[in-house]
Amino acid sequence: MTEHKIITAGFGGQGIVLAGSLLANAAILENKKVAGIVSYGAEVRGGTSSSTTIISDEDVYSPIIDKPNIVVALNQPSLDKYKDKIEKNGFLVINTSLAEDIEGKDINVIRINATEIAYELGNVRVANIVAIGALIKKSGILQFNNLKKVLSSVLKGKQELVEINEKALEKGAELCS
Repeated sequence: MTEHKIITAGFGGQGIVLAGSLLANAAILENKKVAGIVSYGAEVRGGTSSSTTIISDEDVYSPIIDKPNIVVALNQPSLDKYKDKIEKNGFLVINTSLAEDIEGKDINVIRINATEIAYELGNVRVANIVAIGALIKKSGILQFNNLKKVLSSVLKGKQELVEINEKALEKGAELCS
């Protein structure tokens, strides 16, 4: 059985829920089983938040993750909270724009200046998608094109953001090639 236990974490307003939804919807497109849950800090925008997404070949009975095999840390508090919980040979994506770089012990570390890249693309709020693009390119847990296919449905009602998010995915993937 292949099971990916993913935690995406950062400040409220960094698109943590959107990132989890993007991963889940792409996995569903690939006929995977999915479960997820979100957690918000006391102050939603600006407070810490996290999204857990479990992608599996078999049924998933709980969205709770004790030991993730993938963590996307978009800020320092998130990196501090989850860096020592990642399973051996797992993946850690660090947004080095807002978190200090670390050396990985028995894990694969993906370092990307996601916030800086998003700013250069013209919308700082796509840093989450830059990080997800890097993760998928490096880990191969999902087919990259499926992320692009589900963007418009995940961004329903915000179709003007589809193009910038596609560019963010591609830039994240490009920088991890």
